[in-house]
Amino acid sequence: MTATKGLEGIVATTSSISSIIDGVLTYRGINIDELAEKASFEEVAYLLWFGKLPNATELAQLQQQLGEAAAVPGAVIDQLKLFPKDANSMAVLRSAVSALALYDAEANEMSKEANIRKAIRLQAQIPTVIAAYARIREGQEPVAPKADVSVAENFLYMLTGQTPERIAVEALDKALVLHADHELNASTFAARVTVATLSDIYSGVTSAIGALKGPLHGGANEAVMAMLEEVGTMENVEGYVARKLENKEKLMGFGHRVYKNGDPRAKHLQVMSKELGKITGNLNWYEMSVKIEELVTGQKGLKPNVDFYSASVYTSLGIPRDLFTPIFAISRASGWTAHILEQYDNNRLIRPRAEYTGPASAAYVPISQR
Repeated sequence: MTATKGLEGIVATTSSISSIIDGVLTYRGINIDELAEKASFEEVAYLLWFGKLPNATELAQLQQQLGEAAAVPGAVIDQLKLFPKDANSMAVLRSAVSALALYDAEANEMSKEANIRKAIRLQAQIPTVIAAYARIREGQEPVAPKADVSVAENFLYMLTGQTPERIAVEALDKALVLHADHELNASTFAARVTVATLSDIYSGVTSAIGALKGPLHGGANEAVMAMLEEVGTMENVEGYVARKLENKEKLMGFGHRVYKNGDPRAKHLQVMSKELGKITGNLNWYEMSVKIEELVTGQKGLKPNVDFYSASVYTSLGIPRDLFTPIFAISRASGWTAHILEQYDNNRLIRPRAEYTGPASAAYVPISQR
């Protein structure tokens, strides 16, 4: 056996959910470009869970189910109020999702039908948890979800207490579509490893959130915004990039282990970043991002990934920086639960081996002789 660091290049399972072939991302065989332009997030969630796009009746039924399931048990809201106001938002989400299992009568029911119902509940309740904690830490009461609006609109409404603008809903909905699934990424693999033991779906999603919390996975968009804020103005861009490249420091939001010719999702968020900048009257973040991309791509050949322009999109929507990764989780919950359902359908315990690099032979030494 020969170890491969980070499992790079290793095919660990088969899946029919999403694919990345020759730099093209598809969900169930449908190109991400087509889905980003034409599909709602609810359509994409249905596609990931059931393997096909919904008809009008099926979509309406799913939208109704999501709306009815969006309310979070009062006991979980009470727990959120006890958490430190400066707690890491992903740590809060991880704890809250774990707690949700305690109030779900079907938490340990392992039938296919029950697991689909739990996937829908998780998808509906994760945005509610995030919005509720965002308000609680500001000394505000949570806003109850609406039952007849999209996931994107509901989240923005619960976050602010106001009906969001159409363009804001469209922007967030498109971001949710683009982040919904991405083959066997770290958080998805973590979810599959967990449920391969036949643990419950809540444990799988909690594991996934723990993996997404890490800065090498879900935190990149936050780091991009921190970089833009550090640069500050267009006049500082060239000097900042030059210093970073000269010192061989990483510029966040560039490059991807899977995509060698650019992340196909980035261009959609770039367009949305520009549109939102025009509407808000602040194109600074967008224009700085474009300039940084020109310099980095021109000098290093690195192209932006999905995190690069999502940072300016979320900022233009008025979303606090530390909620960027939780929003990622809202979207990716659809992919996580799709993979969990697929794992259950054809399960085998995931148990790889390790290449041993310790001493070949060692003897026990009595404590008196050490």
